[in-house]
Amino acid sequence: MQWEQLLSLRKQGDIGKRLRKEQDDTRLGFEVDYDRIIFSSAFRSLQDKTQVIPLSKTDFVHTRLTHSLEVSVVGRSLGRLVGKQIIEKHPHLQTIHGYQSNDFGAIVAAAALAHDIGNPPFGHSGEKAIGEYFKTGRGQQYREQLTAKQWQDLIDFEGNANGFSLLTASRPGIEGGVRLSYATLGAFMKYPKESLPKKPTANIADKKYGFFQSDKAFFVSVAKELGLIHNKSGDDTGFERHPLAYLVEAADDICYTIIDFEDGINLGLIPEEYALEYLIKLVKDKVQVEKYKGLTTKEDRLGYLRALAISTLINDAVRIFLENEERILEGKYTHALLSQSKYTAQIDDILEISRNNIYRSREVIEKEVMGYRIINTLLDTFCTAYNNKFENRAGNYDSLVLQLLPEKFITDKKMDLYERLLHICHFVSTLTDGNAVLLYNTIKGKEVN
Repeated sequence: MQWEQLLSLRKQGDIGKRLRKEQDDTRLGFEVDYDRIIFSSAFRSLQDKTQVIPLSKTDFVHTRLTHSLEVSVVGRSLGRLVGKQIIEKHPHLQTIHGYQSNDFGAIVAAAALAHDIGNPPFGHSGEKAIGEYFKTGRGQQYREQLTAKQWQDLIDFEGNANGFSLLTASRPGIEGGVRLSYATLGAFMKYPKESLPKKPTANIADKKYGFFQSDKAFFVSVAKELGLIHNKSGDDTGFERHPLAYLVEAADDICYTIIDFEDGINLGLIPEEYALEYLIKLVKDKVQVEKYKGLTTKEDRLGYLRALAISTLINDAVRIFLENEERILEGKYTHALLSQSKYTAQIDDILEISRNNIYRSREVIEKEVMGYRIINTLLDTFCTAYNNKFENRAGNYDSLVLQLLPEKFITDKKMDLYERLLHICHFVSTLTDGNAVLLYNTIKGKEVN
């Protein structure tokens, strides 16, 4: 892979190329990507979507929106630090093509901002709930009418693939969706493969999948424009990662490792002394003892350790990336950056505590159980009504239900069964936690106070 191709400014629908040296630095295309994401309705909905604690009403627990903003900030730092070294190593990127080190930061920041944009309500349990509706619920009835890959898209519903679809799907008057540059889309694509074969290798790029069958053609065109390396045979489609996708992943890994841990402490799910023990292990060489002793509140102590921990992991991720740049460009680097960190033991300890004290806490489990019931009901109600409409056997109840769909999800476009089912999955995935609860109560005939 070549950096000048990987940094493509092209957008969906462009006829010619967009050259970096012709860009207005006051309104750079990669920075426009960031702005477009910020102002999108899909991004705004993240303010009421679960990060760790579903439906939490406390003011210090992260939502998907605050998490995404923080991942974006970390991603920008990672991109700029890497970009500075890449430009120095490959000066033609600047002298001939006009690229700057901050371009790398802008690309990673935009992709990181969007990294959770396709996640359904109720956290990762929302993805599983959608998949299980088709795998073990009433959605099983559709199995024989779909191809193996279409079916896998549904039973293994993936927020990353859904995010790619939300960012790129056209609708009347909105061609190309959010219309991001191909470089940003490439950095966003952490798992550049289709849903089957599932986990064919130990390569981190094969861990999940990154596009639905309905988006395959455009996904492939983006990958080819960027020069990504095709790594599947026969009828299967998959590519090696865009190098900057490793930085987006690292930014996410850094934030959920440290900040979910911090949330657990603030909620009282993890004793503060754990923070002292485990975070200090991570940053012991950087802690200014006198400054730390002078902090009188738990919030300030945690904030100080969190900032040091994030800085430590950023620098380590940059080191790992730069040491492996050639292997990454050759498509031969198969690990997440932090999995090769010299702080792996400390990271694993923190994650284990978070799993036991936060992700498996009763509060989280109770809300996830409720989320499963809500999503199952919404999918069944809307899939049934939508299919009945297209098969000309909709009753009055079906017609009423479909009037609950937002305007942008109402269409007379002819769709096959797979497209119809995915259309409803897209709708449910865009709901906030709160709106999913309200819609569920409406369908169940419950009064909302």
